[in-house]
Parts: sequence; C-alpha cells; structure tokens
Amino acid sequence: MASEQVLLLAGSYAAADQPGIYLFALTSATGELTPLGACAGVTNPSFLALHPEGDLVLATSETGAGDGNPGGVTTLRLDRATQTLTILGWQRSGGDWPCHITLDPRGTWAVVANYGGGSLGLLPITAEGVLGPLRDVAQHEGRSVDPERQQHPHPHASTVSADGRFVIATDLGIDQLRIYTLDTTHGCLTPHNHTLARRGAGPRHLCWHPNGRVLYVANELDNTIAVYGYDPGRGTLVERQIISTLSVKTGANRVADLHLDKQASRLYVSNRGDNTIAIFTVERDGSLQLATVKPCGGNWPRNFTLSPDGNFLIVANQYSGELVVLPVREHDEALGEPIARAKVPQVACVIVA
Repeated sequence: MASEQVLLLAGSYAAADQPGIYLFALTSATGELTPLGACAGVTNPSFLALHPEGDLVLATSETGAGDGNPGGVTTLRLDRATQTLTILGWQRSGGDWPCHITLDPRGTWAVVANYGGGSLGLLPITAEGVLGPLRDVAQHEGRSVDPERQQHPHPHASTVSADGRFVIATDLGIDQLRIYTLDTTHGCLTPHNHTLARRGAGPRHLCWHPNGRVLYVANELDNTIAVYGYDPGRGTLVERQIISTLSVKTGANRVADLHLDKQASRLYVSNRGDNTIAIFTVERDGSLQLATVKPCGGNWPRNFTLSPDGNFLIVANQYSGELVVLPVREHDEALGEPIARAKVPQVACVIVA
C-alpha cells in the first residue's frame, strides 16, 4: 500500500454468508476513504484485534449456544500486497457472545471477553501463527443494581499490563474490575484481586496511559469515565476520579469506546444516544478535564480509532451503518465536521491495520 495511505479494517454484525469484515484505505493527506473489498465467512465479527507482527487478525464471532452457534474467535491472515483476508481457523471462546479480544505484549496469548457467558477465555497463539484451542475459562459470578443489564455477570473487555503479568477485565454486569495473574507457562488465569466500580456504573472499555500507572475505564450505564491509579508491582487499582462524558445530562445515552491520542494529551470517548465524542484534556498526573463534546457524524458511535498521525478520528456509527472520518483540530474546536463517509452495514468496530 502506498505510504500516504493507511489500511483500516471494520468489523460488523453480519451473517456468515455475507460480508462482515471490510477493508479501506485512508488517505493521510485528505482523510478520504477508499473501499478495498470485504471478507465473508465469519458470523458477527463485531470486534477485531491485530497481532503485533501485523499479518494476523483475530475476530470475535458474537454468537451464542442458544442460537446453535457457540461463541468463538476466527483467525485470519492479512495479505498486504493483495489487500485481502483469508480465514485460517476458528476456536471456541469459552462462552456466549464474545465481544472483545486482546493480546498479551508478546502476542502469545489472547484473552476473550464473553459478554453473554459471563466469562473470560484464554487461548494461545500457536507456533503456526493461529489461535490454538481454549486453555482456560475464568467464570464470573454475581449481579448489581440495574434490573435490565446487571442481573448476571457481563465481562465486556480486558487489557494486559505492560509487563504481561496481569489481566484486568471490566465486568458491566457486576460493577467490578477483575484482576488475574496471567500464567503464560501453564496457560491459566488465576484470580489476583478485584476493584469495585460505583454501583450502576457498568464498566465497559478501558485503556492505559502510556506511563503504565493510570487506567481509564468507560462506564456505559452511568455515562462516566473512571480514572484509576495502578500499582504495577502489586497489581492493584485505586479510584482517583469520576467524570461525566456529557455536557448536558440525559438518560438516553450509553458510553461505548475510549482512546488516548499518542501524546496522551487528549482522551476521546464515544457517547451512543447523545451521538457525540467527548474530548478530555489529560493533566500531567493523568486526571481529566472535559474540554468539549462534538457530534460524531452519525448514529450510535459504538467504536472508533485514531489515524497513526493523529489527524483523523474514524468513527464506527452502528445504527447509521457507516464509517465517518472527523478531522482532529487544535484548541477548542477539537473535532471538525465529517470529511468522508463509507457504508458498512451494522458496523461495530474499526482498527488501524
């Protein structure tokens, strides 16, 4: 691919016989999106992760045993010369409705959040470069206060500490951040400790400050960001700050995704329902100040990513079924009006590949 273009992959909710993963070129100078094709064969590839070596893509199949299709993860090979994806294999994820997958820093283990099954699954990356069979399942138990969304555990995402020792998982259903020791020798997740979120918060996605000592958590149900201090030696979290993602409170909003820019000067958060991107200024200690809230350019911004140069924010607007490119601006303007759009039915995820 030409140096002035960036490869994007977009996952969606789609039947196996329909295109589900889409490829686009983002032109760095203009923000233009060029369709490159799509890949069928994966049911509901709602979340994608790229292996550190860059040619292996992991896609969750957000399905459940009740539909006759147990949750799983598909391995795909990315051919950059032909700009195509080839399915290499499929493995069970260890629970229903897997919605997130992350890799350890060495790219040897994958952790899957099974939202419907209330569990985390641990799978190895084999020497052949594909996902191996499920090695461990960490089952969550409990409930919290929301009568519709919190009557059962619902792990939504996880991250691995920079040293590879700990896995931190958000559980929307029980208002907890569960921390596990990652045993890479025996392939298991061992409970280490947990941190309680505020009741009814619904922790969903999370991301690290580059200093490795601050963790940001998007709380879906109460429309907040929680800032945690992390002790890498002990593998513990302490809540430092809770801040709203909305300039005007509304009961119709659900927080979704969050990302830091590469300078760690801004944190971006998507609001579904309000259909906005909240932009926070990041202080030197990692604390946040809400700078502004801008339209996302569509309906239901489930996921988004930043271009490598930081000049564009690419939003996956699920209900309007499209990717939208927003230019990143300096100072108070923060985000400009959409400059490009591309149709992706029921788009759920977008990543830079």
